[in-house]
Amino acid sequence: MYKLWVSTYKELLLLTRDLGGLAVLFIMPLLLVITITVIQDNTFKIIQENKIPILLVDMDKGNVSDQVKESLVASNLFDVIVEKDEGRAQNLVQTGTYQLAVILPQNLSKDLDLKIASNVEGILAKFGVEEEKLPNTPIANKEIRLYFDPASQQSFKSSVRNNIDKMIAQIESQSIYKAFQQELGEDDTEPFFETESFISFREIIPNADKQASIPNSTQHNIPAWTLFAIFFIILPLSINMVKEKNQGTFVRLRTQPVSYAIVLGGKALIFLAVALLQFALMLLLGIYLFPLIDLPKLEVAGRLPLLFIVAFFAGLAAVGLGLLLGTIAKSQEQSAPFGATFVVILAAIGGVWVPVFAMPKFMQVISNVSPMNWGLNAFYDVFLRHVGFLEIIPEISLLFLFFIGTSLIAIIYNERKNAV
Repeated sequence: MYKLWVSTYKELLLLTRDLGGLAVLFIMPLLLVITITVIQDNTFKIIQENKIPILLVDMDKGNVSDQVKESLVASNLFDVIVEKDEGRAQNLVQTGTYQLAVILPQNLSKDLDLKIASNVEGILAKFGVEEEKLPNTPIANKEIRLYFDPASQQSFKSSVRNNIDKMIAQIESQSIYKAFQQELGEDDTEPFFETESFISFREIIPNADKQASIPNSTQHNIPAWTLFAIFFIILPLSINMVKEKNQGTFVRLRTQPVSYAIVLGGKALIFLAVALLQFALMLLLGIYLFPLIDLPKLEVAGRLPLLFIVAFFAGLAAVGLGLLLGTIAKSQEQSAPFGATFVVILAAIGGVWVPVFAMPKFMQVISNVSPMNWGLNAFYDVFLRHVGFLEIIPEISLLFLFFIGTSLIAIIYNERKNAV
């Protein structure tokens, strides 16, 4: 035990003497989390609070176009700007001045009324209510043209198309009801048919306690980028190990009656403490600093023990990877670029940058081998799903087995390499 303590103390001295390394470990992750969260939170606010300016070219000048305009304004999603010329609207969208232009064709209201009146008369005539008056002439279908900025995301296009399609369907339904009402001789000033939607949707968060917990930018970014920061400790850890080998310190350690496991144990304890300290700073950032800069506050009430358990095992996994890299690497030129690139790859396939469900199927399978994915799922279980300790056992078990596996490989590799 004394040997482990001495080894740990040695690592503490090495770490505290490297001010640049300490800055990378503690200051850079905090700046990274603040920057990413501010960017994403502003993006959410743009979508939720600010209206998107769009162009509306009304070549119909009828009641349908009036209803479309009223519906677009009432949605609180768009700032409708009326434009007279379709060609000019197309150019404005093409150049990125506006993201969307809606073109309502000529005679939209007139032809819709004729089409509905013809259909209603045909139905009533079949039931013998009255004779068909209008000639059964085909009426061409109308097309509402949507011009999108080429840089618009597909999700935005789909959302706009769905909203406008729903809007037009509602207008058509109301017109059909009104036509029936008129054909039946009823006063159309008082609604004869109920036009309100019968089926509606209600979002329910499937928590056991039925409390609606809506995830925000803070709850998503604190766990994700904390994991990213924790795994970045493999860089200073592996670089310190390479320095010991290149400076001859490791040769002197081998002459002492100390096993390689003890040497690795001292490094593991120090950098595990660094990982937990990183996590604590991230939590303090989300709880106290974020509200001061108009970001959502991180809610951790009643979850701290589970959160630190997840951080502990995530730190173990990162330490194990750093020990393995430091053991295998022969120079800083090998350990630093490889370590940084490997952490980025683990983050990418682990869901830190892009949600796993948005990845292709084969990438979703590959993401299961990333320790960042295990840690991220465990953090989300605690932050968003409000689970207990039993539910996070699978993820933290994988993280612990990853630490054991990488540490054993490092010890075995070192023994075989230095075997006489």
